[in-house]
Amino acid sequence: MATDATDTDLTEVADLDDLREEGRAVTMAGGRPVALFHHEGEVYAVDNRCPHMGFPLSKGSVEDGLLTCDWHHARFELSRGDTLDIWADDVRTFPTEVRDGIVYVDPDPDPEIPPETHWRNRLADGLAENLSLVAAKAIVHLDHYGEGFSTPLETAVDFGTQYRADGWGRGMTTLGAMANLHDDVAHDEKLRAMFVGVTEVADNCSGEPPRFEQYALDNDDLSKSRLKSWFRDTCDVRDSTGAERCLRTAANVLPREDLVEITVAAATDHVYMNNSHTVDFLNKAVETLDHVGWEKREAVLATVVDAIAEANRAEETSTWTRPIDVAQMCFDAAEDLPDMVAAGAGDEWDRPEDFVETLLSDDPGEIDAALRDAVAAGATTEQLAHAVAVAALRRVAHFGTGNEFNDWNTVHHTFSFANAVDNLARRTDADDVYGAVWQGAMSVYLDRFLNQPRATIPDPGSGGDADPAELRARLLETFDEQGGVDEAARLVSHHFDAGGDPDALEQTMGEGLLREDAGFHTLQNVEAGFRQFELAESERERRLALIAPARYMAAHFPTRREDEQTFTIAERLFQGENIHEGSAD
Repeated sequence: MATDATDTDLTEVADLDDLREEGRAVTMAGGRPVALFHHEGEVYAVDNRCPHMGFPLSKGSVEDGLLTCDWHHARFELSRGDTLDIWADDVRTFPTEVRDGIVYVDPDPDPEIPPETHWRNRLADGLAENLSLVAAKAIVHLDHYGEGFSTPLETAVDFGTQYRADGWGRGMTTLGAMANLHDDVAHDEKLRAMFVGVTEVADNCSGEPPRFEQYALDNDDLSKSRLKSWFRDTCDVRDSTGAERCLRTAANVLPREDLVEITVAAATDHVYMNNSHTVDFLNKAVETLDHVGWEKREAVLATVVDAIAEANRAEETSTWTRPIDVAQMCFDAAEDLPDMVAAGAGDEWDRPEDFVETLLSDDPGEIDAALRDAVAAGATTEQLAHAVAVAALRRVAHFGTGNEFNDWNTVHHTFSFANAVDNLARRTDADDVYGAVWQGAMSVYLDRFLNQPRATIPDPGSGGDADPAELRARLLETFDEQGGVDEAARLVSHHFDAGGDPDALEQTMGEGLLREDAGFHTLQNVEAGFRQFELAESERERRLALIAPARYMAAHFPTRREDEQTFTIAERLFQGENIHEGSAD
């Protein structure tokens, strides 16, 4: 179409008569291939690469003002490039001008919107339509424009809080976990982490009704104690509407530490809710707010209300009440906590060397007594929460492969719960966290049969002569084959023995994780392991923190790697490769 560009902006590209006779032509303008079309008496120019997967649009068909790609049949309005198919994206068009029988093109017109805005909008399209390739392309391009972390994360958080009536779920939890992994992995895996998080949010929201928000109460002078009491009471009777109004009010008037206290209290008034997921969801919501900013606290925390108020409660199950009622042990401890805390006031507690081993006891009474003695001796919630997390990590590290495969989930749930409590305890010193500690410890007890016998992991010092780089390469190879659980543990242990860089090991594990179609629990497990590595208080804990997720990964890999195929296509398109011509094996 006609252009207002100056002569110096224009590039001569074709003879008009030749173009009219042929109907189309391909030329180079501004260093890119441009497809020219003569249609209904007008000359049009578009980027010859289909924005969907790069097929030459010059091989498409033109009819009634629409250009249709010959590969996947994406349709484009010829004049402005707008697509009728949201999965394809708009094609770039170039102004044309005809002078003295010669066709000219402006090869570099000013964009109507900045490219980073375009790709932010495309990311929103990918979320709304659950289009993985669209999301992948948007993430790759946003990274190019310096927005590879904040924009995907914030866009997905805004979407996930609005478009899932049930609120916080596996999608948002995965997104938060991937945001946490972002700093621990190499550049390419950073993009894959964001891709995994965004696409999990899209998939978890797909086909679900939107979320209709409640409103905060008008009284801004309500105290923390009153809001805490109301929130716990409404959650207790499964009144999610009333609970949300209370929490939104609290989010507007209370500092973040008090918000964590209120939510933790309600999330632990009942035992091990939703099989560990309630507390884990809460922790991930809080961690996600650290990334996107606490100004979003009302919208984000409100999505966790349903997971608290409508959760399944473990005290209603036979597992927690028969043959020993360990749920009642948790309730009894909560009732006795004021006296225990008062007894330990002013004292400092040092964790005994055998304390974690005691938490792994097959006698719940012994575990309960050890925790009670610790609190009465001045043990903080943070100290006990971390000890339980280490015990839960041991259950994963020593999981016996003679068990049923699905029992990996059982030890994982306990570890995920304990890791969440460990992190929440570092945000609030409220006594309510002790209740979560007891629940985590009793879940560790219930998992005891999955460590009978305990799987053997290598003793420190047995692999000091190995090359760390070779060990990392072999670890990736181990993930390529089924059944390498013990080998993965050996390689990680030897990497420590050889003095290998733990950051490099985490990057290798991140590469192994993010190339796979890793399931929700696997993604959680690795992220939690990395977090426990940061929090470790000894070299043994550091080893366990990476050995455990390596074993878990090896048990669940390899997969079909369908998502990796999608992401690779997006990268190749960004680099200008011709997908339709294939690639070398």
